[in-house]
Amino acid sequence: MGYRILEPADVPAYLNERGHWPDPSDIQVREVSDGNMNRVFLARSTDGTRRLAVKQALPWVRVAGPSWPMSPERADAEARAYEQVAKVAPDKIPAILGYDPENYALVMEDMSDLEVLRTLLNEGASYGPHTSARIGEFVAQLVFATSDFGMESADRKALLAASVSPELCKITEDVVLAEPYIEHEHNHWHEALDDLATEFRADTRLRTEVADLRHTFMTSAQALLHGDLHTGSVMVGEREGAPVVRVFDPEFSFVGPIGYDLGLYWANALVSEERARALGSLSDHSDQLALSWEAFESEFRALWPTRIDTFFDDAYLDRFLRRIWTEAVGYAGTEIIRRIIGFAHLTDLTTLPDPVPASRRALLLGRELIVRRAELTNPHDVRAVVEAP
Repeated sequence: MGYRILEPADVPAYLNERGHWPDPSDIQVREVSDGNMNRVFLARSTDGTRRLAVKQALPWVRVAGPSWPMSPERADAEARAYEQVAKVAPDKIPAILGYDPENYALVMEDMSDLEVLRTLLNEGASYGPHTSARIGEFVAQLVFATSDFGMESADRKALLAASVSPELCKITEDVVLAEPYIEHEHNHWHEALDDLATEFRADTRLRTEVADLRHTFMTSAQALLHGDLHTGSVMVGEREGAPVVRVFDPEFSFVGPIGYDLGLYWANALVSEERARALGSLSDHSDQLALSWEAFESEFRALWPTRIDTFFDDAYLDRFLRRIWTEAVGYAGTEIIRRIIGFAHLTDLTTLPDPVPASRRALLLGRELIVRRAELTNPHDVRAVVEAP
C-alpha cells in the first residue's frame, strides 16, 4: 500500500489493521503533536479503559512543512533505540507495542498521565530526588550495553552499520556545532544579545574548541546514544505511588560520543536554572548535574566487571570516565549557546517577562563550559562557574 500520512480520522482503522484494537468504532482520537518533527495521536476507548499513542515521522520537519524535507526513516532509528534500551532499561522508556516501518509509525503506551519535565520546571516545579539520577542511570545502561565493553564485536559492527544516520547527524553537526558561530540564515536571537552573538562569531578560541567537539562528534563511535536528550524528551509523574521517569523521542539516535547525551541534559538543566534564578524560584536546580553524573558514574562502574574485554583495566576505566566528563561539559556549552543564538530556542527563556538577563548569563556560561572544560574536572568546579556573578 505504501507510505501514507495519517490523519486523526485514519487512526481507528489503522490500529485495527495493525492488530492493536479490536473494534475501530470504539476509539476516540485526538492529535497532540507539539514537537518540531512528528505527528502524535492519542487513542482511547469510549469508557477510557484502553489507551494507546501513535507517533508518525513525516517526510519533512513538522513545524516548517514541506519546505524543509526530512526523511521519515528517522523513525527506524527511534525504533532501533527503543529496542536496545528495552533490553537493559525497560523501566525508563515507554512500552513499545509495535513499529510499522512502511508508514514509519510507532504504537506505544499512552503517557498522558505523566508530564513533560520541561513543562513542570517552567511552571516552577522542582526535579525531586529521582529524576536526574534516573537519567544518569539511563545513559549509563544504554551506552555500556552498546559499547565495545558491553557488546560482542560482531553485534556491535552490525549495530554500527544499522545506526548510520547521516541526515540527522548532519543536522546536529551544523545546527548545534557550527551555525551559531557563523553567519547563517537559521540563526536568530533577541536584539539585546547582538553584541554577544557578534563576539562569539569572532572568538577564535571558542570556535577552535567547538571545532574540536564537532570533530569528536563526527568521529567518536563509542556507543548508541539517545541523540536529543533534553528536558522536553523526559516525562515524569507517579504511578501507584512510585515515581516514574520515562525518556522518549530518540529519533536522533546514533552511535557517537557518550558525553553528548549527558551534555544535552546538563545544558537544559542549567538553562532551567537560569530561568528559575530570573524568577526568584530556585529550588533543587543546583543539584541536577551532580545527581545525574554520580548516577551515571556509579552505574557504569557497577557494569564494568561484566565487560567483554578485560584488557581494559580499572585504571583505564578512570581515564575513560574522565574523558566522558570533559566532553559532556563541552557539549553542554554548545547546546546552551545554540538554544539562544541558533535555530531552535527554549521556552525556559523565551517565556520569561524579560529573557535578556538570563539569556546573557546562560550564553556566557556556555562559553566557559566549552573553553574551560579541561580544567572543570568535577561538578563542584562547574557549580563555581554557574554561580559566578
